[in-house]
Amino acid sequence: MARQGRRTRGDRPTAGGARGAACLLTALLALGGCAAPGPADPAPREIQGLLDRQARALLARDEAAYTVGLDPSLAPAALREFDHLAEVPLGSWNYRVTDVDRADGGRATVRAELRYQVRGYDPGPVTTERLLELTRRHGRWYVSADRPGEKTAVQQLWQQGEVEAVRGRHSLVLGVGQPEERLRAIAAAADEAVPAVSAAWPSAWAGRVVVLVPSSLDAMGGLLGAPGASYRGIAAVTTGEVRGGPDSPADRVIVNPEAYGALGAFGRQIVLTHETTHVATRAATSPATPVWLSEGFADWVAYRGTGRSAAQAAPELHRAVAAGDLPATLPDDRAFAFGADGEALARAYEGGWLACALIAERWGERRLTDFYRAVGAHPSREGAVEKALHDVLGTTPDAFTAAWRRHLSERLA
Repeated sequence: MARQGRRTRGDRPTAGGARGAACLLTALLALGGCAAPGPADPAPREIQGLLDRQARALLARDEAAYTVGLDPSLAPAALREFDHLAEVPLGSWNYRVTDVDRADGGRATVRAELRYQVRGYDPGPVTTERLLELTRRHGRWYVSADRPGEKTAVQQLWQQGEVEAVRGRHSLVLGVGQPEERLRAIAAAADEAVPAVSAAWPSAWAGRVVVLVPSSLDAMGGLLGAPGASYRGIAAVTTGEVRGGPDSPADRVIVNPEAYGALGAFGRQIVLTHETTHVATRAATSPATPVWLSEGFADWVAYRGTGRSAAQAAPELHRAVAAGDLPATLPDDRAFAFGADGEALARAYEGGWLACALIAERWGERRLTDFYRAVGAHPSREGAVEKALHDVLGTTPDAFTAAWRRHLSERLA
């Protein structure tokens, strides 16, 4: 490492010295020892301009303008997606080019960030990565392929078929390959869920929810970038970026048409209220929030006011406790993994719910929501629950765990 010293009066270059240095630099450039930078590659700017035009044409529903930027090899598939989007009320749609890899023969591979918002429903944009192939002919770029990025591998609903939209009072349900009556029933359940969540969660939130209903379990997996079998038996999931703060991206509730359809009316309402809770609490949920708290709180909101007993709402844990198998600790994050043993997964959810129910009963509902926010506001997972237990509830992890185990024994034995 070179040490930087203080410059003295004798360090200042003279005019003659400066002219000599300039002459030396000129000579070196002439000899090729130091090449001047060449002109910047215009391709990224040109490609960004093309994608900007494509975005404007899509938002304006201008098919002719949209077609201009498509290579003939992509046009049929791209125009089908253009048509599939017709009922989606888009408020914004834009691309940001993040990388351009030029190839021989006038081709380029482009990585781009797609950001879009559903008008009237999304407080922030949904962000997804796209991998585009472009071809250059006669001095212009054309999009010749468009697929999910390598990092996400996530499909969009309109890539699976024509999207039908049903608007509720507080909801927008977007479905592919589903009867309209089913979409309307889901919208009605979501409309009941939103005020129920607002009554339990006093913090401000959008008060609206977007629900996606794919055609099958496998199609659901395509929206989540995972095998559909991973979600067998899971009635719905909520997607979103857990990072906390008011600028958290928009969430989507994705319904598993098979598992959701097998539920009765009460079960379907519980599912949508649970998932809507995740949407409402997203800004207060962060990597510091353990899964038992986020899932337990969502279940607490869903069962709040239903009159269901602990034994009715927690049948798997009820059977375990009645058989003398009382859990020693609160469930850790691994217990909530999709694809795990169904009974064990149910016990994890039920244990989280009863922990939140304990807080609401002993300390009050307001303290429960304060506790949730305090945990999510902590800068890291380590110490988050411990500090919130101390600051909000005036207790310790050991004391809380003991109280939770007594609560299970009293309610479920």
